Parts: sequence; C-alpha cells; structure tokens
Amino acid sequence: MRFQTLKGFNDILPDDFRYWRFVRNKAVELADRFGFMQIDTPILEETRLFLRGLQEGSAVVLDKEMYSFDDHDGTNISLRPEFTAGVMRAYVQNGLFTHPKPVRLFSIGPLFRHEKPQAGRFRQHVQFNAELLGEEDPAADLEIMQLAYSLYHELGFQGLTFQLNSIGCPVCRPSYLQALIDYLQQHIDTLPAIDKRRLQVNPLRVLDTKEEATLALLVDAPRSSDHLCADCAEHFETLTGYLHDLGFEFRINHRLVRGFDYYVRTVFEVWGSELGAQNALCGGGRYDGLVASVGGPPTPGVGVGIGIERIVLSLRAQGIEPPALPHPQFMALHRGAAAKAKAVQITHQLRSAGIPATMTFGSRSLKSQLKAANRSQVRYALIIGEDELQRGEVAVRDMSTGEQISVPLSDIVAWAQQHWPPAAQA
Repeated sequence: MRFQTLKGFNDILPDDFRYWRFVRNKAVELADRFGFMQIDTPILEETRLFLRGLQEGSAVVLDKEMYSFDDHDGTNISLRPEFTAGVMRAYVQNGLFTHPKPVRLFSIGPLFRHEKPQAGRFRQHVQFNAELLGEEDPAADLEIMQLAYSLYHELGFQGLTFQLNSIGCPVCRPSYLQALIDYLQQHIDTLPAIDKRRLQVNPLRVLDTKEEATLALLVDAPRSSDHLCADCAEHFETLTGYLHDLGFEFRINHRLVRGFDYYVRTVFEVWGSELGAQNALCGGGRYDGLVASVGGPPTPGVGVGIGIERIVLSLRAQGIEPPALPHPQFMALHRGAAAKAKAVQITHQLRSAGIPATMTFGSRSLKSQLKAANRSQVRYALIIGEDELQRGEVAVRDMSTGEQISVPLSDIVAWAQQHWPPAAQA
C-alpha cells in the first residue's frame, strides 16, 4: 500500500529547505535587530482558549476550521489555528506582564486550519508571528508594520505597499456596526446567503466578502473611519503621519478587516503582486483587549502573522535564489578493509574538529566512489588505499580542478582546517 499526504498537507523536501532556511534565518535576524524575544508555545491548547480569544464570530470558529477533539480526560483540545491566543496565555500564566514594557515576542512554527487549500496556504502551514505588548503608542503599530515590511524587502521583494484601516474601539465601534447593519438590512434581499449569515453573526466580516453582489453594495456602505472617536482618530492620524514621514507607500482600505474578532483600531496588510490575484502577503493589527480576555491585566498589544509558505512561493515566482545549503566538502574514499577503517577514523576526527565531512560506504571501486563524491558536490576527496597507508599519507583530490596532492595522515585535520571553508580558497 502506498500512502499519500492528507489533503491540504505538504512535504517540505530537502531541495526546498534552502528557501525555508533563507526565510527563517532572515526572520530571526530581523526579530533580533528589532529587539524581539523568541517564545514557543504548545501546538495543543484547550479549545476554550481559542474560543475566548478568537470569539464566536471569527472565521476560524464560525466556519469550524479548527482541528478539535476530546482528550482522554474529556478536555476538548485543539491544534492551534493561530499563535496570538496561545502567546497571550503564556504571557499571563508565566507572569511576563511584570516585565518592563513593551514586551516584544516572536514565534515560528506550524498552525492548523481545516480550510480550503490555496496557493501558499495549506491546512498545516508555518508562520512567523510577532507581538508587541504593553504599549498604546501608534509608534508600536508602526514598529510591527516595519518588521513585516523589512522581512519582505530584505528577502528581495519589490514594490511593497501597505493596506491600512482603523476599525475603531469598544467606544466608537458600536455606532459604526449599527450604521453598517442598518445599511445592509436595506439591501437584505440582494445579499448572498453567506453574507446574510455573516451579518447575523459578525457584521464586520461582510466587508471581507468575495461575493460580487455584496461588493457592489459595499461601494456606498458606511466607513469605519467616519465613526471613529477622538482617541481612535488621533491614533490613526498619528500612525499615517509616521508612515508618510518615513516614505512608506500605503492606501486606506475601508473594507479591510481581519479574520479574528480581537482586533481594534489599526488593521493592516502588506501587499504585493507576486501571487496573482492574491495580493495580501501578510496581515496584522492591534488587539488591546485580548490579554484581559484570557485572564490577564488590561494590556494593549499589536502583532502580525506571516506565512512562510507564501513567502517561499513568491520567492520562486520572482526567481529569487537563496544561498545554497551548507553541506560536507570533504569525503573520505577507501580501497580495502584497513583503508576503510582509517577512513572511519579520519571522518570522525574531521567532524570532531568542527569540519563537515562524510565518507563512502560499502566496498565499491574507486571510480564509483569518485562518481559519488562528484554527485555529492564535495570539494575534496580524501583517498586512502594500501599504498597511502604504507606511506602514512592521504591522497587529496580537488574535485573542481582534478589536481591531487599527498598530505601526511597526521596533518590531515590541520590541512582541512586551513582549507575550510573551500569557498574561501576560490
């Protein structure tokens, strides 16, 4: 019987990992540069944590996208569909709220959502997630946006822009929601069934519709920016002023909302054209009430989630080539049992000295072993036979030039250290 991956799940093969490591290394480098500390939370959490954090009207909960099941003790648990709720739980449980503010945290790991697979988005997908907690200043929103922008920019993306909106706060959002509901109720007969359902459960989600009939109605729909309280309006104006001063391109998108209910005030996306019609590369925003909703003290926060698969897909589409993965450049070849035993020793000595090395197995001919070394793209073949053993030497062949020299067995580690990495000798 031959098994296949489940629908929406994907293998990451060795040849793909040069892209993955390229993206992850850059994400970690930027997180360090911006002063973010890494945190890792369990893949499994109590389902009620996500229900409380995401709320009943979110896309993940409403469309039953979570992988949930009962544990042996009867506790309903879920594979995490997003990072933020779990990070907030860890922030509260471990007393991170006592740390000097703001607290900057980042994570990289898999998320799970039972949704329709699409380009760059699988049911198990990996995300780079960043959270900045304890600061209401619009400059904190800017910092998260800068972090996201910098990742794409330094990976080689061109023509990046922000889509930006403010969806208000608990003070001013109710009046906007009522205006939106009143407007949509006037056109209820023309609303598709999916948006009628959204209107009943979470009216903001109607703004994120893909239905043509609803999109036509939304052209004249009320805008959240027209209902902001003085504090939210000042916050948004300050943020857009920072963006303008720094020269970032952005557009106010009055239909922009996020899929989770915990967002307030700022919501944003980084857009690009590399994935065709799917312009949004990543998104995030402010969630000032989320820590309190999971049992912590009132704490403002802002964050972003960035899908690694989408970045890799975009890098390939743009023809951006990441650096090759490091691999051993020294391979020990052998002729005869005694020489093979010495090859085992040399390989061990090189690795113990911190030098990546490997050796051939079995008892193939030297010609076959040289072909294996060539296929493995090693720079130096360390050849040991009976003659080399008698002379106490290793025949070192430079696979890039075909030149061959003899090096005393006692000096092979020191010689390799001088020629590692081989690129330094090019």
